[in-house]
Amino acid sequence: MKSFFKIIAYLLLTILVIAGGLILYVKTMLPDVGKAPDHKIEVTQELIARGSYLANSVNVCMDCHSTRDWGKFSGPLKQGTLGVGGEVFNQDFGFPGEYHSKNITPFALQNWTDGEIYRAITSGVNKDGKPLFPVMPYKKYGQMADEDVYAVIAYIRSLEPMESHPKKSSSDFPMNIIINTIPSPGNPQERPDKSDVLAYGAYLTNAAACGDCHTPMDKGNPIPGLEFAGGFEFKMPPFGIVRSANITPHPTSGIGNWSEEMFVLRFKTYADSSYVPHEVSESQFQTVMPWMMYSTMEEEDLKAIFAYLKTLKPIENKVRIFTSQKDL
Repeated sequence: MKSFFKIIAYLLLTILVIAGGLILYVKTMLPDVGKAPDHKIEVTQELIARGSYLANSVNVCMDCHSTRDWGKFSGPLKQGTLGVGGEVFNQDFGFPGEYHSKNITPFALQNWTDGEIYRAITSGVNKDGKPLFPVMPYKKYGQMADEDVYAVIAYIRSLEPMESHPKKSSSDFPMNIIINTIPSPGNPQERPDKSDVLAYGAYLTNAAACGDCHTPMDKGNPIPGLEFAGGFEFKMPPFGIVRSANITPHPTSGIGNWSEEMFVLRFKTYADSSYVPHEVSESQFQTVMPWMMYSTMEEEDLKAIFAYLKTLKPIENKVRIFTSQKDL
């Protein structure tokens, strides 16, 4: 009997040693995305203009790296906060930690090289090689064409330098270990010509990370077979829970019966000069969807995204878009 307990003890000790070794490896050796490339971007007004369009209308970088007014519908950006960071993504909203968006104006990035910024956007590590939590969809950005990433970098370099010091982000256990395994080297793709509408639409859909929000998750992983079928839950206290819509071409629970005109209008409604976001009170419908930013996307690009979405597999998934805080 004593021999049996000794064997069990040795097995447990072995397991603990292996587990400890794995944790030590993950915490000290990962992420391993390589050194920052030696990029030096030649900034032009054309490049800045392209970067401004991407950062504000497609990638919507400024959505998270500015301050949003959550007292108004869709959380429009507060004037004078472009790039200062400070938006909080914490346990109240269902995140496995407390994450604060960073200041990305030249005040904060003055000591970053272009290559370090490029690596952060495309591979998910900071200047020191530490992992970033994928609130920023860097795995999607890592598939963008290099010239588009360069454009975004040129644009944020052109922002007004503004002093702010967002709090340091932190992850709860076990995400504080898992996070080291998430970053990976980017895999840049060529930007398709606009004449290839479906390929260009797929490129834009990736760049806008539509699938990240419109695919339901289970323990942080996309549920296979429900890609773009909606149902991703966003906890939004004190309003409630909002869920992403099904944007597959299913005829009843998706956008299968939508016309191109309907799709474009759904965005462009918020671009109308007469539109003013209404105030939203506790338990009233609110959304994380940055309609005001996406509404500035070019119609040609919105049409390309719609054309691509219509090629997806239709998935039946009826989504209850909103549950009020008072009903939780």
